[in-house]
Amino acid sequence: MSDANQFSADMTVSDAMEKHPKAAEVFAAFHLGGCAHCHVNAFETVGQVCETYGVEVKMLLGVLEGLFEGDEKADAKA
Repeated sequence: MSDANQFSADMTVSDAMEKHPKAAEVFAAFHLGGCAHCHVNAFETVGQVCETYGVEVKMLLGVLEGLFEGDEKADAKA
């Protein structure tokens, strides 16, 4: 497992979405994008979006980082 974080509060939502194919699902699970009434600007930072919608940044980043941990576990089983 890598010690370097893949996601950060100061990266844009667009950059975060490009980091992992399931990142959009995580944002949608936090009601950040994915539907008409919770649309986010892809050029805002993850931190800005979290502040606007009242989502804890550390929690969102933790779930996003977990996407890569899940990939590593799947690769180990293969």
